[in-house]
Amino acid sequence: MASLIRGTAHAALISAPGSGQGKSMVTAALARLHRNAGRRVRVFKHGPDYLDPMLQEIASGAPVYQLHPWMTGEAECRWRLAQAAAEADVVLVEGSMGLFDGDPSSADLAMLAGLPALPVIDAWGMAQTFGAVAQGLANFHPGLAIHEVIANRVGSPGHARLLDESMPEGLSLLGAIPRHEAMAIPDRHLGLVQAEELEGLDQQLDAAARVLEEAGLDRLPALVTLEAEAPPAPPRLLAGRRIAVARDAAFAFLYRGNLELLEAMGAELAFFSPLRDHALPECDALWLPGGYPELHGARLAANTGLGEAIRAHHGAGKPILAECGGLMACMERLVGGEGAAHTMFGLLPGEARLAGRLQGIGLQSLSTERGELRGHTYHHSTLTTEQAPWAHTRRLAGSEAEAVYRQGSLTASYFHGYFPSAPQAVAALFRGEPLTPTPSL
Repeated sequence: MASLIRGTAHAALISAPGSGQGKSMVTAALARLHRNAGRRVRVFKHGPDYLDPMLQEIASGAPVYQLHPWMTGEAECRWRLAQAAAEADVVLVEGSMGLFDGDPSSADLAMLAGLPALPVIDAWGMAQTFGAVAQGLANFHPGLAIHEVIANRVGSPGHARLLDESMPEGLSLLGAIPRHEAMAIPDRHLGLVQAEELEGLDQQLDAAARVLEEAGLDRLPALVTLEAEAPPAPPRLLAGRRIAVARDAAFAFLYRGNLELLEAMGAELAFFSPLRDHALPECDALWLPGGYPELHGARLAANTGLGEAIRAHHGAGKPILAECGGLMACMERLVGGEGAAHTMFGLLPGEARLAGRLQGIGLQSLSTERGELRGHTYHHSTLTTEQAPWAHTRRLAGSEAEAVYRQGSLTASYFHGYFPSAPQAVAALFRGEPLTPTPSL
């Protein structure tokens, strides 16, 4: 019998009218502000995102999980939020893109979970129109609760007064955040720069928390009671299996939920760095996740010992799963943004080449006879290969479906899978068992 989890916490979904409004850093600064005040804080991220959760984990000091009603499933969204509310004082969910963008959108998640939305609106170059934007967001869907908004990048106290005076009846301005260097964080072609690459990030987050406190944003969100059934334990289909997992600055795109599922199914995880280690850990299977191999092509090419070890692992018929950046590293060549070509692991013929613009984005899934593995694609590189695809993903939204390649024991694609959506299929991949793609519905 499933156990019921119930918790009450101050909670809100932090969103915005669109991307680039500053919601990631505002969410991180709010998390650090409440953490520094001695409160237990949990942060989640709506949608398939690896980089924002890295920032939010450092800001909150607690694990961050992705929530998406389609990719992770509605039941998992409710369960993780209820569990957090039972353990923490403050629960924040960072939205993705604009509040109503996508299907399901950040607003859909808020309504599913019963969370109020707290929009962050970039006030740069805006005065009374600020109130119109806030009113539009608040009135767009009758099922979504919005009582307050946050003004970001405010120019002066006078500017803040204009924004406050523009607010329509029933809405209030929670705070006006001034333009401040502590609220800025660099990005690159796949999103934010990885948190571990940013020097002085802890100090910056403390400074950002002070900026928010001075702007009156230390007030707690509304109290919300959340409840859900705990999921059953997954079958221990990977008991006794040791999986080597690449994890460093070149291969860092790892859902915490994926790692925990593998362990819950009985696997032992052995982490290693393709940039530093010259051999694989002793293992039964290998996982090369996404990341930024294009930024480290020369170092990966120079690590000939690891390349030989990966080719020997493949030659022995041991399973390999390569996702996006992992796929790029498994090609014969990787051509970076400046045109330099680097020799890669050579498990697939052809080359990956960094392009000047986005090549693939959107929610996708891989249908098999052992379940539908859900996930997404997001990449700035192109692939040239004579290898025939073993299967194609199903496109739910965004760009075209991605090819999935199988060469011996290797399964590789630009597609990033969310493992808990199809445990049986994932276990088959890491056990090297036959897996048959099925037609998408």
